[in-house]
Amino acid sequence: MDLLPTAHGADVLRAAPGGGPANTAVAAARLGTPTRLLARIGADGFGDLIRERLLGEGLDPSGLIAAEEPTALAMATLGPDGSARYDFRMDDAADWRWRPGELPEELEPGVRAVHAASIALFREPGATMIEALLRREHGRGRVTLTLDPNIRQGVIGDPGNARSLALRHAAQAHLVKASDEDLAFLYPDLSPVRAAHAVAALGPALVVVTMGGDGALAVSHGTEVSVAAPRAEVADTVGAGDSFMGALLNWLDRHGLLGEEPRARLAGLDEAALEDLLGFAVSVAAVTVTREGADPPTMDELAGRGEEPEELVER
Repeated sequence: MDLLPTAHGADVLRAAPGGGPANTAVAAARLGTPTRLLARIGADGFGDLIRERLLGEGLDPSGLIAAEEPTALAMATLGPDGSARYDFRMDDAADWRWRPGELPEELEPGVRAVHAASIALFREPGATMIEALLRREHGRGRVTLTLDPNIRQGVIGDPGNARSLALRHAAQAHLVKASDEDLAFLYPDLSPVRAAHAVAALGPALVVVTMGGDGALAVSHGTEVSVAAPRAEVADTVGAGDSFMGALLNWLDRHGLLGEEPRARLAGLDEAALEDLLGFAVSVAAVTVTREGADPPTMDELAGRGEEPEELVER
C-alpha cells in the first residue's frame, strides 16, 4: 500500500493500492491484455483495498492468496520534479512470504508470459521460490519470462548478495526491463548502454532501460535503439516504470511475440519494431506521470491523445 503525500503536507497521507507487480498487472489489463496476478494479499484493511482494486480492474482472481500476514507499506516522498522516494514498513509483511504449494507447479496452456519484479525477488522465503519458478519455466521454454528488478537498496539485504541474485534472475529471463538506477547498482562502473549489453550477455534476448525524462533504450541481438520521452506535466512518478512494463507486455502480446520458443519470437524485433515498442511504452508512462499515484491509462485514453496502436496481430 502506497502512502502518498497530499496538499495538506507530509502530515496527511493518502493510502493508494500499489506494489510494482500489481501496478504492472493493472497497466497491462487496462491496455487490453488478459492478466492474472500471483500475489499474497495481507489480512488487514489495506489488503481489502488492494484486493478490491485488483478485482475492479478485471484481473483474473485465481492467483490471489489470502495471507495471514499484514500488508507492506511504502511511504512516498516527492521531490520538486515529482520523483518519488520510498520509506518502507514491511517486517513480517505478506508479500514475499510464499509457502510451498502457493505458487503454481504448472502453468495453464493459455499462459504466454510470466513477469517477476521488485522487492519480492530478493526477500526470503519467497525469493528462493520465485527463482525456482523462473528456472523451471526457463527450462520448459513455453512462456516468455520477463523481469524488472526495481531495486530498492534499503530493503533487499546485503548488496553483494542482492546483486548476485538479480543477475541470476536476469539469466533466466528473456526480457529484462531495468531503470538506469537499477543498472548503476548492478554495474556501477558502466554506462547504461554498456550495462544493458552486459545484462544481455547473460542470456536475455531483449534488455530495455528506462531513463526518466531522458527516455528509454533497448538492446537486442547487438542492435541499440533509443527514444525520447514525450513532454509531460509531471504530478509524480509513482508507477511510471510499472506502467512502462505493462505497456511492453501489451505491445509484445498484440504482436504475437509472447509464448512458446520465446527467444525465437523476440529475435524478430528489428530496429523499426524496437522503436515502435519503446515509443508505445514511453507514451503510456508519460500519461501515468501526469496523474497522482499509479494510475496508468487505458487504450481509449491513449487513442484520444493520438497514440492509437496498430491493428492487432493475430496469434
